[in-house]
Amino acid sequence: MNAPTLPPRRPIRELPDALISQIAAGEVVERPASVVRELVDNALDAGARQVTVRLLAGGVRLIAVEDDGMGILPGELPIAFKRHATSKIGNLQDLESVATMGFRGEALAAINSIADCAILSRASGQNEAFLLDGRTGELRPVARATGTTVEVKELFYSTPARRKFLKTDATELAHCIEAVRRHALARPDVGFAIWHEGKVVEQWRACGTDLDFSALQADAETPTTQRTQQLAALDRRLADVLGADFLARSIAVDWQSPGDRPDGSGLEGRRVRVWGRVGIPDAARARPDQQFCYVNGRFVRDKVLTHAARSAYEDVLHGQRQPVYALYLDMDPTRVDVNVHPTKIEVRFRDSREVHQAVRHATEDALAAPRAQVQSQAADAALNPSDDLAATDGVSALAPRWTHSLQPPPARPASALYSSQNPIAFHAQEALPGQRVRDLGALWQTPAGAVADSNATNPAATPIAAAPPQGDWPLGRALAQLQGIYILAENAQGLIVVDMHAAHERIVYERLKNQWAAQGDAGSPRISRQPLLIPATFACTAAEAATAEAHIDTLETLGLEISAFSPSTLAVRAVPTTLAQGDAVELARSVLAELEQHDASTVVQRAHNELLATMACHGAVRANRRLSIDEMNALLRDMEHTERSDQCNHGRPTWRQISVADLDRLFLRGR
Repeated sequence: MNAPTLPPRRPIRELPDALISQIAAGEVVERPASVVRELVDNALDAGARQVTVRLLAGGVRLIAVEDDGMGILPGELPIAFKRHATSKIGNLQDLESVATMGFRGEALAAINSIADCAILSRASGQNEAFLLDGRTGELRPVARATGTTVEVKELFYSTPARRKFLKTDATELAHCIEAVRRHALARPDVGFAIWHEGKVVEQWRACGTDLDFSALQADAETPTTQRTQQLAALDRRLADVLGADFLARSIAVDWQSPGDRPDGSGLEGRRVRVWGRVGIPDAARARPDQQFCYVNGRFVRDKVLTHAARSAYEDVLHGQRQPVYALYLDMDPTRVDVNVHPTKIEVRFRDSREVHQAVRHATEDALAAPRAQVQSQAADAALNPSDDLAATDGVSALAPRWTHSLQPPPARPASALYSSQNPIAFHAQEALPGQRVRDLGALWQTPAGAVADSNATNPAATPIAAAPPQGDWPLGRALAQLQGIYILAENAQGLIVVDMHAAHERIVYERLKNQWAAQGDAGSPRISRQPLLIPATFACTAAEAATAEAHIDTLETLGLEISAFSPSTLAVRAVPTTLAQGDAVELARSVLAELEQHDASTVVQRAHNELLATMACHGAVRANRRLSIDEMNALLRDMEHTERSDQCNHGRPTWRQISVADLDRLFLRGR
């Protein structure tokens, strides 16, 4: 048998600088939008207050980024196109605490290696500007105001193969606009304009120019007045960029972690601040095209942040809908590593669990407040505008804000079903081994002696209460019941239609969660489990085996018992009682995958919530259950005081407002 022929030996040698720059360009520059992003980064780092982007042929023929920043000194211009030349960092300590958008010093060199580039700049305090030709290195004086213009012509002209991968001019233009839009959302204090083929295609004027958004990551202890101004400026920019509809259908977030961590973990530092806006569940979209996350002003795509935001929407979104949000994290730069991806769009956190919890808690707190009261206040404010409202530049008129200064009404005791005047208590019984999910509604019974309606189909869901006192009720006064399914109510704005089963399901669900949390304070609540007569075995990966061994206590809390059967096999020996008839192996694999990727407490909480949601669904009032006016009013009052009462456990809306104007249009009144 002949021996295989070896390839010819190639000597090891250093690559020429031109080829090194082109290799770097392949990592940094994917399309014209990549160039736009890098040049706008530099403009913002230079302190620009107005950035103008001019494009030809979607950015392929010309990209020119103009700014009014501090400019570049004539003696430093010839160094600008050299590899790893930057003013942003000077040592390892600077690299570990990057507070600027750019820092590597390779973008201009990479771009210059694949395009025809030039820099025109006038530094502040200088009498004249200078133009540097990237091909020849020629430096000559020209006329320009203080600031910098970088021109990039004929992108990929030196690498024609790369140019063939570009899309149509319209597609490349759309990507360039998206790149500038991401910057615009992070810097309301900077004005942005985009020109294409000599015409303005997008323009966003600066708002809050007296606020320094670039310094937020250096100062977490922002005064309350300045923070309010920052939020107002951000609202105006969000309305300009994403539309007034985004602002009207979103809730303000301004949350800060409780404090520093002097626990010896080495993670002491400034608190994490999460602010911005999160869309209400009704604003969710089919695609995740309106999800913006920023860390210290830098747009990022990070699995930790995405998962945290999504988990906050878990039981308020319907189906596979995607939430919308614009969230901004401010934290100590030393606690986040931005030098992990060539395009700087990914980051790595020193304590990802802390960041995950911060984003999740901030989003959950914003979504928890019932919107009926906020909308009622906004409607009253629109009818009776005050001086305070007018002083906010119309921001509050666009979208009512729920802040932590407006706390929701105190939660009512879990034992009270509807009214403190005539309460009906839930009495929890223990689930028996093998009890089916559909029987769980029977675990929540009315006490003996409680008055029940003779038409009740589910004693656990029989709302009986005295008529609440007259008042200004956001969800109005009950009028009638429609088809045994919907409650019709009248409020100041018009007609309210309530899905009574969905609304009661949410109320019961939130009370069950409160009860479960109370048990957790007293001890360690665990989901009851049922041993399997014959353990279910499955071939596992090394990661699954390690996760099962590391999270034994967590699995027990979830009602699972998983142990090693052999070095490459796991055995499921017990499962949650209510899931005894399900696929034990599939359940085990999914739980282990979650534990491997995410925080264990998140997985436990999700499992608890899924079980309680099932119990609430079977314990809620059913369709065709006839309610009295007093019972309907009691249900409406409880909705106003229950967190997340705008959606049921499955993400369906629980109520809808039909305004008088809508009714007038239906009947052509005033025409």
